[in-house]
Amino acid sequence: MTLARDVVARLTELGQTVATAESLTAGLVCVTLTEVPGSSAVVRGGLVVYATELKASLAGVDLGLLAEHGAVHPEVAAQLAIGARERCGADWGLGLTGVAGPDPQDGEPVGTVHIGLSGAGVREVRTWRFADDRAGIRTESVRAALGLLREHLA
Repeated sequence: MTLARDVVARLTELGQTVATAESLTAGLVCVTLTEVPGSSAVVRGGLVVYATELKASLAGVDLGLLAEHGAVHPEVAAQLAIGARERCGADWGLGLTGVAGPDPQDGEPVGTVHIGLSGAGVREVRTWRFADDRAGIRTESVRAALGLLREHLA
């Protein structure tokens, strides 16, 4: 929660906003941010794109990319971040995709998480391999996403 408070405080100081497009976390990043009082000034919204086809239709991820590589791919995370930012009219977009388990997906092992960040002049993707259960992987993914955003807000 401290990380979310820090992100909301910094976004408020900068007069900037954030939006998310979340797959494996199914909205947990947005929930975590909006638990902070005053977050309505900086959180524009979020897209829960759990189903692969929604990544394309709601977030604008390229259908060819999804067909060729599946939903768990670094470029998918990047495009989710861009889609969240553009579709929600935010300064920053976070995109999360990965495998929380219990089974591998798209040839990727459980614990693989790709997080994209999009902002003015910023397009970054990081990949993590979390060794935890389903709930732990999702929790760590939220922390990693907020940490990535906080780095760029510093």
